[in-house]
Amino acid sequence: MLFCPTCANILVISSNSGLNKWACNTCPYEFPITKQMTSRTHLKRKEVDDVLGGAQAWEHADSTQASCTKCDNDKAYFYQLQIRSADEPMTTFYRCTACTHQWREN
Repeated sequence: MLFCPTCANILVISSNSGLNKWACNTCPYEFPITKQMTSRTHLKRKEVDDVLGGAQAWEHADSTQASCTKCDNDKAYFYQLQIRSADEPMTTFYRCTACTHQWREN
């Protein structure tokens, strides 16, 4: 994206006169395109927030018999949260005691 140096509006590509040029829709500014123009911006990804509370949420969690799908361990920590409306059942979150894989059951 390029912006007009006169009025700061975005420039659009225009070919009214047969030549490609950047032109402003609000003022008479024009800039001829004489070569190929490319621009690439690599965006930094946002770090993923742990919405389940992170490691502190599991410090005092109870454990139960639950089979881990990753390592076939038969014990997992769990806790329950009401994440839907009150007339829906609570959601149970599990964390494997061996490989720390997390999953949930509705």
